[in-house]
Amino acid sequence: MQADQTAPVVEVSKVWKIFGANADIAMKAVKEEGIGKAEVLERYGAVVGVADVSLSVNRGEIFCVMGLSGSGKSTLVRHFNRLLDPTSGTISIEGTDVTSLAPAPLREFRNRKIGMVFQNFALLPHRSVLDNVAMPLEIRQLNKNDRMRRAREILDIVDLGAWGNKFAHELSGGMQQRVGLARALAADPDVLLMDEPFSALDPLIRRQLQDEFIRLSKILKKTTIFITHDLDEAVRVGDRIAIMRDGRVVQIGTAEEVVMNPADDYVAEFVAGISRLKVVRAHAVMRPVAQHEAEVGPVPADAPQVAESEALSKIIHMAIADDAPIVVMDEGQSVGIITRRDILQVVIDGTEVS
Repeated sequence: MQADQTAPVVEVSKVWKIFGANADIAMKAVKEEGIGKAEVLERYGAVVGVADVSLSVNRGEIFCVMGLSGSGKSTLVRHFNRLLDPTSGTISIEGTDVTSLAPAPLREFRNRKIGMVFQNFALLPHRSVLDNVAMPLEIRQLNKNDRMRRAREILDIVDLGAWGNKFAHELSGGMQQRVGLARALAADPDVLLMDEPFSALDPLIRRQLQDEFIRLSKILKKTTIFITHDLDEAVRVGDRIAIMRDGRVVQIGTAEEVVMNPADDYVAEFVAGISRLKVVRAHAVMRPVAQHEAEVGPVPADAPQVAESEALSKIIHMAIADDAPIVVMDEGQSVGIITRRDILQVVIDGTEVS
């Protein structure tokens, strides 16, 4: 039976994780009395790591989960492959309830459905690069010729084809992380879990690997859950972003939605340092054509045009070069107008044009 390409690949429903000997009792009190994190700690000596998280991840999407240290983001991602068991709630991947799997089916599920890339490269020092990449296929008991062929193919994709016979200590940190990514991809998983994979690297190498990951994502179209504490990184690589605080998800949206319409003061402060030039698109800046014509007059026939998805940075350059309003197009039809005033309002105030 062919998978529904429109259905979410990952569905998380009301997941809680409470750590401590009294976790189950504390969970009962949370549900029945509605007590908070501080009271759970005071009454039961238990710590709430994840609190009532529900979300879904679409096929081929890069879904970033981010927050400050202690927000619960890494704790949450460890539930997707059951490195941690939730105290309450369910997690479904490709229609399989991961939380209900017995140990043997869980091991098989992890090997075939999920790849994971850690902050720590976790390469085996006594194995060559090629053997490290082939290891998931060895666990799957694929014959040696087939697994080595597949490992070589993946190493070529991450531009390490010439390094297969080397050992981990002979590679730079960035190269080792690419080997870790290749190993996760070798088993052709449905879902990639990436837990701060680039955070231990120097800034330049980190940016290069972000670019490499974006390139690979366009080629392989893997559904990815990407954990990061860096908002700039989330904006660069993510299709959508979930921001966590104290174990809860406080907002989910595109980078543009989160930056332009923060859910609360915490999110607003969190995204305050992000330049809107990186995230705002034409559709958030434009005003209706009829409104513009009523206030200003007809739009010149030779006015410059942009797509709804055009970045604010390019629109600004167009406004500098031409005094005329900019026409926003969608499927050959004009759907909005952008003036210099509209651009200034968004840049200065950070609000959508109304």
